[in-house]
Amino acid sequence: MPFEPATPGHVGIYVCGPTVYSDPHLGHARGPVVYDVLRRYFLHKGYKVRFVSNITDVGHLTDDADQGEDKIEKRAKLERLEPMEVAEKYTWSYFDAIQALNVLRPSIAPRASGHIPEQIELTERLLNLGYAYERNGSVYFRVRAFPEYGKLSGKRLEELRAGARVEVREEKEDPLDFALWKRAEPGHIMRWKSPWGEGYPGWHIECTAMSLKYLGEGFDLHAGGIDLQFPHHECEIAQAEAAGYRFARHWMHHNHVLLEGEKMAKSTGNLVLLHDLLKAHEPMALRFYLLQTHYRSPMDFTWEGLEGAKRGYTRLLQAYREVRQRRKTAPPGSTPELERALDALERAFFQAIEDDLSTPEALAAFFTFLPELNRLLPEAKEESLARTEALFHALGEGILGLFPQRVLEDQLSGPLLEGLIALLLELREEARRAKDYAKSDRIRERLKELGVIVEDTKEGPKWRLELV
Repeated sequence: MPFEPATPGHVGIYVCGPTVYSDPHLGHARGPVVYDVLRRYFLHKGYKVRFVSNITDVGHLTDDADQGEDKIEKRAKLERLEPMEVAEKYTWSYFDAIQALNVLRPSIAPRASGHIPEQIELTERLLNLGYAYERNGSVYFRVRAFPEYGKLSGKRLEELRAGARVEVREEKEDPLDFALWKRAEPGHIMRWKSPWGEGYPGWHIECTAMSLKYLGEGFDLHAGGIDLQFPHHECEIAQAEAAGYRFARHWMHHNHVLLEGEKMAKSTGNLVLLHDLLKAHEPMALRFYLLQTHYRSPMDFTWEGLEGAKRGYTRLLQAYREVRQRRKTAPPGSTPELERALDALERAFFQAIEDDLSTPEALAAFFTFLPELNRLLPEAKEESLARTEALFHALGEGILGLFPQRVLEDQLSGPLLEGLIALLLELREEARRAKDYAKSDRIRERLKELGVIVEDTKEGPKWRLELV
């Protein structure tokens, strides 16, 4: 079914962002990269996009329900910092990491702690409508009063009640009821004044309040991890619709990143920190790796898979660079065979992206195109090379976000490095003509140690910089 935005020409997207209490791991990168591609696609199509992704800096408890210790407060005690120092520190740690992955900044990145009045107002509305009740300074949503609870995840209230733990929070009317506002126990640092006493908002209320505030009723798309579908997104829907508001029209959920077949999570310690990966490996190769698996499927991270992704990304990058170089000296005119190959690339790419954002198939379209490109490059003319370069930019960078200017130019060096490598390759060719193969191999190996890969072709030796 074709996507039609609620407001013609405008797309509103809300993505559940991070809880900022520690450094991000690789699993935290998948959602931002996936939804960045979606956003870039809409921008490519000419839409104005308001992309809202929140920062949870309050109210997210250690068991993701109504019990346990606030994750940020727990970290604050561990690091002997103020809770907002912790939130600030790890907010920027997160943004630095996803910026390195060439993810566009959100239009708005609202913080839960900055929207306490909106959350209190929504809670009061639900109380007045009979969908919520107050107990000892806490306010709970009355799930039984909202029969459609479970419609997103397909869970039925009867099944949920049968499996509920009745001993949890005896002050609740029903074990399934969830907190809109929590009273602050003695010693709890993060607390705000409310009509029910000092406390803090429940986890679910922030996204409902902030998405409606910045995107309005019936906004286009709400996205997040598959683990948020229930209960978090289910609770968001219940809060919004019970309060009389139309909520998100479409939903997207990305699946987990696995490590050794297990979900990557801070709570288990089964993780790879994102900053460590970005220091040791080219960030764009990591982005490429994340896009090789469809967003709805689990992705099993392996070091062998990352190395394979680096090789694949290098092939695409080298082709793009060579097109840019050859265009400078190409004769005028077009190359019909290359034009037909470009038509096929464009058709296959958009067919993939418009089929549930199939980034693996979009990448496959490029790799199907590469053999034809390599065959036709030596005789390609300027007009066709210009179109090739434009498509690499529009599709490969504009939508997939794989070729920022940094990888095209910073590593491409400049006249000095190009001249020095050309000189070394001339010396290597002289050694080969003189049958001094030991010297020829030594030059090649030393260049490889420096990250310069030399390949002998029919047109003579070619070189490229190896990605870290």
